[in-house]
Amino acid sequence: MDGPLPQWSEDTCAVCPAQVLGPGGFDVVGRPHRRYAYRPGRNSRVDVTTGVPVCVHPYRVGMPPGRYASAGTPLPELDGPPPAPPADPDLPEELVDLEGWLVAVLRGTPSEQMFTAVARVERVASQRFPPGEVVAALRRVLSTELARR
Repeated sequence: MDGPLPQWSEDTCAVCPAQVLGPGGFDVVGRPHRRYAYRPGRNSRVDVTTGVPVCVHPYRVGMPPGRYASAGTPLPELDGPPPAPPADPDLPEELVDLEGWLVAVLRGTPSEQMFTAVARVERVASQRFPPGEVVAALRRVLSTELARR
């Protein structure tokens, strides 16, 4: 496929290479790291050692970690269930990773505990990030994540 999958426009982060590239056009790694830095000029994350675009949230892009662009790892079936998010993700250091953290926490939350989880993530994230940014990220994430249930 040449371009991004239609669902990626809502399912992936605004700085994910999946917003503009199709399957195989970027690598997927298990989590954010300084090695995979956001580059404003490219409007996505890249592996700073290779320059290859990188998605750091496999559970959002629906692909397991793999070196699809840099090493030609064969693409997985893209119509199956996405990889599970980490069970207890750490609050990110950078605001650009907040939405991915929110998705990971909320996807792992049973429906009957959703209100409690939303209150908790808002409180925890607001200790590191501006509360207005946290609320905006929560609105974007909840609009997609609640529709999945």
